[in-house]
Amino acid sequence: MRCVIQKVTHAKVEVGGELVGSIEAGFMVLLGAQEGDTEADARYCAEKIAGLRVFEDENDKMNLSLKDVGGSVLLVSQFTLLADARHGRRPDFIQAARPEVAEPLCERVKAMIEEKGIPVQTGRFRTHMQVSLLNDGPVTILLDSRKNF
Repeated sequence: MRCVIQKVTHAKVEVGGELVGSIEAGFMVLLGAQEGDTEADARYCAEKIAGLRVFEDENDKMNLSLKDVGGSVLLVSQFTLLADARHGRRPDFIQAARPEVAEPLCERVKAMIEEKGIPVQTGRFRTHMQVSLLNDGPVTILLDSRKNF
């Protein structure tokens, strides 16, 4: 699984003008499931998201996690994170997991983060979404459960 994690002061996702998820301070997470991903990949991402210490402590040092600051997560599935654009001008998405595999994995990541006491809002799977956010820092972290980065 691949994740783009952005520390935000607020973020929201809309579908057709309807607000389907929003958070204040926390993480905006774009999540893509890859062909062959398993529960272990979901667990890796959930643990990293929940445990990342990128919020400032009293000394302005990145030392606090979402739980420490009472933050939330806006989790939005995004298969285009698995795009391969190395050849030609049109990316292929062959590495992206099929929707029937990807959706349960994304739901599993959500559940695992919530089990740690962190509130999670989501987008709507397989829809055209509009995402708005204010990146704080800016802080952006890339994760890959297969450790390709």
